[in-house]
Amino acid sequence: MSTPSPSTLDPRGLANGASAYLLWGVLPLYFTLLVPAGPAEIIAHRVLWSLVFCAVVLTAGRAWGQLGTVLRTGRTVAVLAVAAVLLAVNWLTFVYGTLSGHVVDAALGYFINPIVTVALAVLVLRERLRRLQWVALGVSAAAVVVITIGVGRLPWVALTLAFSFGVYGLLKNRVGRSVGAAPSLAAETLVLAPVAAGYLIWLHATGQGTFGSEGGGQALALAGTGIATALPLLLFGEAARRLPLSVVGMLQYLAPILQFLIGVTILHETMPPARWWGFGLVWVSLVLLTIDGVRAGRVQRLARVADSAS
Repeated sequence: MSTPSPSTLDPRGLANGASAYLLWGVLPLYFTLLVPAGPAEIIAHRVLWSLVFCAVVLTAGRAWGQLGTVLRTGRTVAVLAVAAVLLAVNWLTFVYGTLSGHVVDAALGYFINPIVTVALAVLVLRERLRRLQWVALGVSAAAVVVITIGVGRLPWVALTLAFSFGVYGLLKNRVGRSVGAAPSLAAETLVLAPVAAGYLIWLHATGQGTFGSEGGGQALALAGTGIATALPLLLFGEAARRLPLSVVGMLQYLAPILQFLIGVTILHETMPPARWWGFGLVWVSLVLLTIDGVRAGRVQRLARVADSAS
């Protein structure tokens, strides 16, 4: 079966991308069920149970041969290994932010992520920035400065999430043209699995592990991180290989909107004036990016119409 070109809008890609970001949006609520497990223990379980879930998906789809092909391709394995490290950094930062009262900062990171995606398109893919895109980047940089000065600290949770997932998305977009979502994620979790398994063995040997010692509900919740982690990532992987990188960046808005609402209305995180000003500037930059994207899309459509008429 042929893969749609990433330069065209694919309905299945749009549905997968929207579903992935909606699931990521409500993920902070799930992680609150895993206490008293710490961020590192949660990530280790996410890795191992995600690998189990991927094995089920590969079996159901009879795709083990695809994974074998991926693992025999040195360049692909190297790229996916880098993606796996970025994914682990992103997961650890997100869980830490959720459990330490920084869900709003996590939302900020994912609001900034589309802007990081635009910057990566210029730096890595050699795309040229249009005027409004430059303005949007400047406004978003000003937002980080305002929050840093007003709150008194650099929003490192937000910046780490934005850049780690931005580069991860770029790598998935490049590799995803020839590698399916399930084999790709299985390869990434295979890279991380030895470290995750070793950490959990050490944790339980020292009596610090919580799996099985905090009741069956918590153990099931930890095991459920495999589905909660792998399902949106598989959906995202399909979206990344079927959609232009710019469209994937636009869909990104869904997750931080939900996370922001959860952080403010359910978890009652504080929003001092500097945070509101900073978020306001970020939202302005996203509006500018949206306007620019709509204009660019209109110009491209008119150009295609002109070409077909000539």
